[in-house]
Amino acid sequence: MPSQRIVELREPAPAAARPRRERALLILWPAFLMAGVLEMLVFAVVDPMSLHWFGAEPIAWSRSAVYSVTFFIFWGVIALAGAITRLLESPAA
Repeated sequence: MPSQRIVELREPAPAAARPRRERALLILWPAFLMAGVLEMLVFAVVDPMSLHWFGAEPIAWSRSAVYSVTFFIFWGVIALAGAITRLLESPAA
């Protein structure tokens, strides 16, 4: 008689039961990936050397500096949106 394998279906652990590190990574990793995509899309059409501070003087940074700073800005904004969504979807205490 062939052996039967029983697969146990479990409910996923509630979000509050997950370690803080895991909850942070669930927000930060997708935000990191999307910040990279957004960075590519923006700088496919915008030249970093043509940027100006509020229309006045040109930004005196290297291309790499502009790419790095904007990436971290994009990452922070997307992560903040994910964190707010996570906060709003969590059950009330």
